Amino acid sequence: MSSYNTAASLNVSKPNLHKTLFATCIGNALEWFDIAVYAFFANYIAHVFFPTSDASVSMLLTFGSFGVSFLIRPLGAIVLGNYADRHGRKKALLLSINLMMLGGAIITFMPGYESIGLIAPLLVLLARLIQGFSAGGEFGSSTAFLVEHFPERKAFIASWQFATQGASTLMASAFGLGLTQILTESQIQEWGWRIPFAFGLLIGPLGIYIRRHVHEPASFEAQQPEAAPLKRLFGRQKELMLLAIGLMVISTAVNYMLNYVPTYATKNLHLPSSTAFAATLLAGVILTVVTPIMGLCAERVGRVPLMWGSLILLIVTIYPAFSLVVNHPTPTTLIILVGWMALLKSIYFSTVPSVMADLFPIGTRASGMAISYNVAVTVFGGFAPLICTLLINATGTSLAPGYYLMAMSVLSGLALIRSQKRVS
Repeated sequence: MSSYNTAASLNVSKPNLHKTLFATCIGNALEWFDIAVYAFFANYIAHVFFPTSDASVSMLLTFGSFGVSFLIRPLGAIVLGNYADRHGRKKALLLSINLMMLGGAIITFMPGYESIGLIAPLLVLLARLIQGFSAGGEFGSSTAFLVEHFPERKAFIASWQFATQGASTLMASAFGLGLTQILTESQIQEWGWRIPFAFGLLIGPLGIYIRRHVHEPASFEAQQPEAAPLKRLFGRQKELMLLAIGLMVISTAVNYMLNYVPTYATKNLHLPSSTAFAATLLAGVILTVVTPIMGLCAERVGRVPLMWGSLILLIVTIYPAFSLVVNHPTPTTLIILVGWMALLKSIYFSTVPSVMADLFPIGTRASGMAISYNVAVTVFGGFAPLICTLLINATGTSLAPGYYLMAMSVLSGLALIRSQKRVS
């Protein structure tokens, strides 16, 4: 292919920046919106689909189905990531958002246990499995799609992948607050909790329409698709996956630590739940606003310096920050701790997607990113609250979460030392 044809191809296949951002980030937004809504309304979902004589058992069953969706994510990463590398990012993105909508539709419209019996909780479990499977492939395909369309702005455009997570949490929080103000408790219990899920279904078709009308990245179309991306990935690129997992470790650990804050604050620090939720709301604002700003900064000062700055500050300050809250458990100190963690996370968070993308060649990029991301999220993120609870019980100190984050920072630092030779 001549240089003229290559340039022409790049011009034709490169869509508008804002359209591309919306097309890719809407799937990520739907994924995290559904996760947050399910967690926020778990008490109502437990009553409708998992009724037992013991309310705690109902909650365990509800969160059990929630946790299963994380266990299936690596499988979704393997299947959908492989599909994206072999058949195209666009096809994989369309498939994942359709699966997300299917899972959301099951939860939104399905009758409760009183109407259809055991089928109700089984279908909830099926819906969460579908959503977890689709979410497993979303990150790798969408991030590859973004950075391959706009390699010259990869740090900024890829940072929106994570900024949308904060925005989705904010939106879910707004639904929770709004419904409690507008509806009675019985109305929320009977039908009001379904409204946020229905809202997600309304967004979905718009995302599908836009994803159908974007082009494949020219760099992907210009190369011969990898015949067996998984074979190459697990055969020759195992180190790249380990590095990508290592880079994600601290980011996902902080993310799920922020989700753990309401439980930690009320159970271990004996603070009111309203304070805990106010702190997490602040974290959502910081993650939404600061992450893309740091993506812009990375274009000027570089990604690696921002990552090192965030990691060093985490290692140096996280123990004093937790010590301050444990020794002086007030709403102010909790908000300072959560805000500081969210700020450092935003700095590091903004750079990770584009750095992970640079680790892998185009032929295995979607698979490599998807698998690495979901292994890190499942092991170091999804189990972070459990690990911290076990550490608190084992050590007898509420400072244990600080120790965990320091250890994860060191682990990500070791991965960054090896990775920075491969990325600019």
